[in-house]
Amino acid sequence: MTDATARLLPWSSADGKPCFVVGDGTGPVSRIADSIEAAQLDSAAELIDESRRVLAGRAWTSGELQLLTVELTDSLDEVHRVARSRGARLPKPSPAAVVHVPAGEAVKPCPFPCEVCRRKGR
Repeated sequence: MTDATARLLPWSSADGKPCFVVGDGTGPVSRIADSIEAAQLDSAAELIDESRRVLAGRAWTSGELQLLTVELTDSLDEVHRVARSRGARLPKPSPAAVVHVPAGEAVKPCPFPCEVCRRKGR
């Protein structure tokens, strides 16, 4: 195992402490974590659609809004954990790769446009 890193898992211990696995990301625990993270992200996408449907109807009850808020909070917590876990496993950029743009200067186009950059015209 050459590239062993600690990975935050998408579940906690019985007493609520974070769980980690150390490895190269190909073992059985990592595959289970990948599967759970994918399900959490899919669930979040479905919840976003449901939220939009409920809010667009403009005929919700306070109970529906409360349930929606609880579900959104739980889902956001899961997605945030996935983002932290994945972000922690990204390679650290070299100092040469970090670009500082002085205040007032235009930001140059992104050499690796993602969906966000495309929407913002970068």
